[in-house]
Amino acid sequence: MPTSFEVPGEIEIVFDEDDLAYEEEILRNPFSVKHWLRYIEHKKDAPKQVINIIYERALKELPGSYKLWYNYLKLRRRQIKGRCITDPSYEDVNNAFERALVFMHKMPRIWLDYCQLLVDQKRVTRTRQVFDRSLRALPVTQHHRIWPLYLEFVRSHHSHETAVRVFRRYLKLCPEDSEDYIEYLISIGRLDEAAVKLASIVNREEFVSKHGKSNHQLWNELCELISKNPDKVRSLCVDAIIRGGLRRYTDQLGHLWNSLADYYVRSGLFERARDIYEEAIQTVTTVRDFTQVFDAYAQFEELSLTRRMEEVSEKPISTEEDEVELELRLARFEHLMERRLLLLNSVLLRQNPHNVHEWHKRVKLFQGKPHEIINTYTEAVQTVDPQLAVGKLHSLWAAFARFYEDNGQIEDARIVLEKATHVTYQKVDDLASIWCQWAEMEIRNENYEEAVRLMQRATAPPPRKVAYHDETETVQARLYKSLKVWSMYADLEESFGTFKSCKAVYDRIIDLKIATPQIIINYGLFLEEHKYYEEAFRAYEKGIALFKWPNVYDIWNTYLTKFLKRYGGTKLERARDLFEQCLEHCPAKFAKALYLLYAKLEEEHGLARHAMAVYERATKAVLPEEQFELFNIYIKKAAEIYGVARTRQIYEQAIEILAEEHAREMCVRFAQMETKLGEVDRARAIYAHCSQICDPRVAPEFWQTWKEFEVRHGNEDTMREMLRIKRSVQATYNTQVNMMSAQMLSAAGQVSGTVADLAPGAKDGMRMLEAQAMAAATVGAGGGGGVHGVEMDASSRAKPKATAAGGGNIMFVRGETTQEQGRDGKEANRVVNPDEIDIDDEDEESEGDEEEGGESGDERDLPVQQKAVPSEVFGGLLPSTAKDS
Repeated sequence: MPTSFEVPGEIEIVFDEDDLAYEEEILRNPFSVKHWLRYIEHKKDAPKQVINIIYERALKELPGSYKLWYNYLKLRRRQIKGRCITDPSYEDVNNAFERALVFMHKMPRIWLDYCQLLVDQKRVTRTRQVFDRSLRALPVTQHHRIWPLYLEFVRSHHSHETAVRVFRRYLKLCPEDSEDYIEYLISIGRLDEAAVKLASIVNREEFVSKHGKSNHQLWNELCELISKNPDKVRSLCVDAIIRGGLRRYTDQLGHLWNSLADYYVRSGLFERARDIYEEAIQTVTTVRDFTQVFDAYAQFEELSLTRRMEEVSEKPISTEEDEVELELRLARFEHLMERRLLLLNSVLLRQNPHNVHEWHKRVKLFQGKPHEIINTYTEAVQTVDPQLAVGKLHSLWAAFARFYEDNGQIEDARIVLEKATHVTYQKVDDLASIWCQWAEMEIRNENYEEAVRLMQRATAPPPRKVAYHDETETVQARLYKSLKVWSMYADLEESFGTFKSCKAVYDRIIDLKIATPQIIINYGLFLEEHKYYEEAFRAYEKGIALFKWPNVYDIWNTYLTKFLKRYGGTKLERARDLFEQCLEHCPAKFAKALYLLYAKLEEEHGLARHAMAVYERATKAVLPEEQFELFNIYIKKAAEIYGVARTRQIYEQAIEILAEEHAREMCVRFAQMETKLGEVDRARAIYAHCSQICDPRVAPEFWQTWKEFEVRHGNEDTMREMLRIKRSVQATYNTQVNMMSAQMLSAAGQVSGTVADLAPGAKDGMRMLEAQAMAAATVGAGGGGGVHGVEMDASSRAKPKATAAGGGNIMFVRGETTQEQGRDGKEANRVVNPDEIDIDDEDEESEGDEEEGGESGDERDLPVQQKAVPSEVFGGLLPSTAKDS
């Protein structure tokens, strides 16, 4: 039965019988949190007032229990959830939090819940005060839990000044969050303070952005902020800040210059903005930055002009001053566009002031402005460092002098060239070019003696001996060995000097050992023009002593040609000595022309046998690809001089030496020659010899030629012999191919057997022959007709005779010793290949048929009288059997 009692001033409390046990435990252990929580868990379904009273009783006994306070406050907040914020129960909960904070003021969770409750109640001032109390009560190490809620609270209200002050306090604890503060300042329109703060973090090198922005990105944001809001940002010196960025970030000059100019444009200082643009295009060093600045500058001028024209057109009456101002702005805009190429060239020269090519382009841009051209050339030659020059520095000096020359100022041109000769160029050739240009200028102005004197100055030896390739010496000291200057000097002496002076120049060139084969040839031609032939030949010999093969080839060729033209056959022995000396070390690449020249000399002025000997040497000395052509010439000359019969030895020699392709052609020509001479047997022997290198599949034209020959000059026997040789040669090549195929298959799969065994279904030629041989052997064994079990007739071709080894596929061709019945009725031991094709039987049967035909009185099969072929026809091709006989 429930018991109730009433607490004065409070609601009536009703106890059940189940509560008595808990009450007794609490009476016995009033300071036990566990017993209080057990009691509260038991009463969780009771009315909220009952649970609240139990919590209040527990907290009265245990005011320092965080667990009780947290659960109690959580329960009270859940009880008022969904009610209007003006409900009085909110204030009761606030009071409960205040009572809790008397004991729980070091617990951040209580503060957070209290602050969130006040935020939900929209009590701005009281919420701010509680946030401040929490920050003062909690240690600094736990402030990071309060500040996010605090900052979110101040952002959500329009009290900007309060929010700014709160942010300032927060940045003292967490300065790395300055970017959030700056974003907030920009959002509320306080740009001046935002720019100041952004400038401060940009200047702090140790600052690390939480948003992953680099210092350069922050700097760009600062420039954009201050340049686009000149009326709101007044605490910073924009010009100094952006110029500091120009010195710091040299890879973004175009953007920064445009930002600075944009700042002045938005400030209404148009002339100052124009000065900034001009300064920018005169200082940027990359084409990209120049393009950015120039495009912005052109757009600014165009908009300014357009706006001014609109203003003038809106006026009812335009004054003369307006017209003048418009014309001035239009002229300024046109002048800017005309200067684009020149300004771009200036950018490239600022990148590399030692670029000679860009200086030449700059001069072309000033076409028609002589004063600017002179100033440009002067600036160029003063700016370009000879050791760092990109391009040919001497071309600048030469072009500068040529400009004065074209304008009739020869003395000024000489002054320029004189200064150019004292420049320390990188290479001697550059200085030599200056001297040559100077001499050519004097020649153009018909000052020939002055040109010669200039070359004498240039070629004068230095006081001490200097090596030409010694980089430590100046180019002026090494100029005396410049072939370019000496060549120019020699040409001038040939044109305007005396024979003696020109000869001295050439001799000096040879003494300095700087001559080239062309110089030697020019020297020889010069002496020859003046009828000093022996001097010319001595000059050639000097050149031959200076050079080796292959450089000496041109000298030898010229020397020998000139010598033969001069003396012909009058000094034959001397000419022969020269040729022998030339050919002694001559490479095969250059031997052909020299041997032909030598042979021509012997043909025209010497002995025929000497000419033939030269041709024979030539066939062995030239390159392999040139031997065939030499043999053709050799054969032609031998036929002209000694007759066709003499060419037989040459043909034989050519067949031995030449490659198969050319040897095949040479054999055919040899056989055709013998045929024309009526030596049919010799021609047939040549064809037979050549057939060994003629695969019927590769050279069918050879076999066709031989067949036509036999048709015209042979008989049935010779034709049959030709066909037999053809089959033999083809079998030889097939055997080689099959052996290689078998080796490849064996190496690939380690499988034994022939190609036919590996492909049983393939109907190849050998398998068909084996089948025929087996059928013939079966018939021969049963009927007993034919020789060795193969029936043959006179009109049929040879049929194979073979026996099956083991009754299966024939794996390899084998040889075995069998008893064979001879024609004389005796048995003879011989090695018989059961798979061979008997060719001789056909001949025997043919002979038998002929005998039968003779008995029948056939007049067409008359006996043929054979005549022995003279051994001279074969030469080196004579078979061994013929030699033995």
